[in-house]
Amino acid sequence: MSATITAPPRAAVARGARHDGGRARRRRVLMWIATHCVAIALALMFLAPVVFIGLTALMTDEQALTSELWPQSWNWDNFAVVFEKSLLLRWAGNTLMYAALGTVFTVVSSVPVAYALARFRFRGRRLAFLVVITTMMLPPQVVAVPIYLVWARLGLTDSLWPLILPMVLGDAFSIFLLRQFLVTIPRDYTDAAKVDGCSDLRTLLRVVLPMARPAIAAVALFQFFYCWNDYYGPLLYAGVEQEKLTLSLGLATFKAFHSVQWNLTMAATLMVTAPVIIVFFLAQRVFIEGVTLTGVKG
Repeated sequence: MSATITAPPRAAVARGARHDGGRARRRRVLMWIATHCVAIALALMFLAPVVFIGLTALMTDEQALTSELWPQSWNWDNFAVVFEKSLLLRWAGNTLMYAALGTVFTVVSSVPVAYALARFRFRGRRLAFLVVITTMMLPPQVVAVPIYLVWARLGLTDSLWPLILPMVLGDAFSIFLLRQFLVTIPRDYTDAAKVDGCSDLRTLLRVVLPMARPAIAAVALFQFFYCWNDYYGPLLYAGVEQEKLTLSLGLATFKAFHSVQWNLTMAATLMVTAPVIIVFFLAQRVFIEGVTLTGVKG
C-alpha cells in the first residue's frame, strides 16, 4: 500500500508566509516599544502640554478650558486676532535684535578668553578660571541694584542696551563650555601651526575655530535661547512702553489684558514658542554634538 503526498496549495503557503511575517513584524514592534518605553513615556509627557496649547488655541472663547478637549470648530482666525490686539511683530523684532546681537557678542568675546585659558601657560591661569566659575554661582539679583544705577546714570535705561552691551565682555558659562571643549583638542595641531609661523591669532582663526564649530554652535544656541526667553532682564530695563517690550514680557502683558480669553492667550503662546522649537530641531544635531563633545578635562 503506497501513500500519496500532495503539496499544499500555493495560496495556503502564501497565507502562511504572510501570517508568519505579520507575527514577526508585530514582535519587532512590541520589542521596540518595550525597549524605548521610558523614552516614549517622557516624550508623551513633554508633548502633552504642547498639544493642549495647540488645541486650545483653535477653540472658541466659550469652549476654552472646558471639559471638551477637542475643538468643536477650528478657529484659525484666533492667530489673526492676536496680531490685531497686540504688537507681536514689534515684540518679535525687539527680541530678535536682543537675541542676535547678544549671541554674536557673546561668541566673539568668549572664544578668545576660552582659548587663552585652555592653551596659554601663565601665572594665575587656574585662579582666573576659578573666578570665571565663581561668577556663574552669583545670582543676578545680588548685583541688580548697583548695575541698574550705573545704566541709569548713563541714560540707557528704558531700552534693551543694558542687556546687550555687557555681552561684549563675554559670558561665564560660555567661556566655561568653550574652554572645556578646547582643552580636548590635541596640542599637536596648534604646535604645528606655530612651527609654520602662525601667530596666536592666526592659529585661533585658521586651526582652532574650524575644529571647535560644534562647541561654538552649542554656545550660540544656548545664548540665543536664553535671550529669546529672558523675562527678568527686559522687565528690569525695557520700561513700560509697549513698543519696547520683548516677546516674553509682551506675552505676560497680553495675558494680563486677555486673561479670560484663553484661546487667544494660547495662540499667542504658541506663536512665541514656535520659532525656538523650529531652531532647535533644525540645529539639534550640531547642538547635541557640541554638548556631548564638551568634556570635563582640565
